[in-house]
Amino acid sequence: MSEKEELLNNLKIDRSKEAESEPFPTKIVSIIIGAIAIIGIGLWFLLAEEEIQEVTTFTVKSVNASGSSATSILDASGYVVARRRATVSSKITGKVLEVLVEEGMYVEKGQLLAQLDDRTYKADLQYAQSQLKQAQIAFTSTSALIEGNFASPDELKTREAIMEGAQALVNLSKQRVDDMQILAPFSGVVVYKAAQPGEMISPVSAGGGFTATGICTIVDMESLEIEVDVNEAFINRVESGQPVVANLNAYPKWDIPSEVIAIIPTADRNKATVRVRIGLLEKDERVLPDMGIRVSFLQKMAVTTEKKKEGVVIPNDAVLYDQDKSYVLLVNDIESKKDGVITGKIWKQEVYVIEETSNYSRITDGIKAGDRVGASYDQQLENNQKGTVN
Repeated sequence: MSEKEELLNNLKIDRSKEAESEPFPTKIVSIIIGAIAIIGIGLWFLLAEEEIQEVTTFTVKSVNASGSSATSILDASGYVVARRRATVSSKITGKVLEVLVEEGMYVEKGQLLAQLDDRTYKADLQYAQSQLKQAQIAFTSTSALIEGNFASPDELKTREAIMEGAQALVNLSKQRVDDMQILAPFSGVVVYKAAQPGEMISPVSAGGGFTATGICTIVDMESLEIEVDVNEAFINRVESGQPVVANLNAYPKWDIPSEVIAIIPTADRNKATVRVRIGLLEKDERVLPDMGIRVSFLQKMAVTTEKKKEGVVIPNDAVLYDQDKSYVLLVNDIESKKDGVITGKIWKQEVYVIEETSNYSRITDGIKAGDRVGASYDQQLENNQKGTVN
């Protein structure tokens, strides 16, 4: 074969190899079509998810075993007050050397609050004690002279009177020294500090900017109660021992069980109100003096000898009826998403309603305290349907 023929053979195109390579792009296209189909099916399932609607829920609350319940018949507002509150001062005028308390401190009855300058009174005490000692020596000497008839009984009585006077002066000086220590009259919390070291303090104001009338103010937190003014037109709805639910303005959702202590037997002619004292049945450190508070006077339900079952209470709107059965829409699987939306699944739960009032239903079977049930919604809900929870 010549060199030219060999070169031409090398330049020829092999059609058989080209035919064998044709299926390769076909496979690629098939894979791409399959992937698109899978993605489309996934999107279909995602878009076909059931409609999510908004559901307002209510947290189930428990009731006590006696089943007692009451409704509000009167609302009023007032303040938290302390029945034991004292501004602690000195009995005599003196200069403050040291104040041993700060605002917010708890003090015990008899605890030292402040020390006044007692140097003058201590010197008076030492002088009185020396005078007493001399009077005692003179009385003893005169008594010995009486036995030998060297002194008269009248002279002995004089010496005795001098000794008693010296003893009284010692007692007075001791009391003045003790008065320089200001002690807590009762246990409580210091809510206000009024004096500083170096100031003059007096039981009565002497005027000017250098005399204080008290060291501090102490409040007995165990004596906190509520005072409200009730319009005299509705005072007939209030009685001693009546149950009350109180809500602090700072914690409006916190129900504080309370009870009427007394109705103050006088009216305010300017406001046409009567003051009512209400006691707190539960003590809590969140309750502070002078806090604003709202109260609801409750009407006691008739007491029956029949023992009621324990149960939970929910709003009447949350109870649904189907012929002779009652049920609620129980919200489960509650989840909080990143965007702040809370979702949950709705389940129809049969319940047993044992008691129904104007606002609430008491249930003994089917749900428990802490569960969340649907209280309002726009459309009919089905089992396992998802909804946004409020």
